Amino acid sequence: LHQWHLWQTKEESNPGLPIDLQERCFNAFISDEPTVSKLQDDVVAQLSHIGLDPKEEVLLGSGYRIDVLVEVNGKTIGVEVDGPHHFIGKGRSPLARTILKRRQVPPIDGIELVSVPYWNWDKLGKDQAKKQEYLRHLMGLKIDNE
Repeated sequence: LHQWHLWQTKEESNPGLPIDLQERCFNAFISDEPTVSKLQDDVVAQLSHIGLDPKEEVLLGSGYRIDVLVEVNGKTIGVEVDGPHHFIGKGRSPLARTILKRRQVPPIDGIELVSVPYWNWDKLGKDQAKKQEYLRHLMGLKIDNE
């Protein structure tokens, strides 16, 4: 219901929910404790290795929680580490909640979102240099040989 309220407020198509219901919905929306995966730990470590200062599990004003926030050239970028539970079955189609988050966060919270899907990360294996190059590219940072 909180996500619907965000959408209605953003579109200015409906006055939204009564204040007391807004607060209850917001509190319910943010009540889940985040869990950090080994995949996320690895991505965060590599972001640090390329000189960024990642902040994990950041709660945004919209109520969405972002896996990792980094500042790149004066711009705030949210990094979503998308493991298998962000996709339908064993496929690569994102779940509705993942799609909605990707649609709502940039205009509401004013940050760019990028995704690190597990299959891309898994392809890099244990090669830290390749992981760092992947993240530099994703963040729009200059790669060493450029």
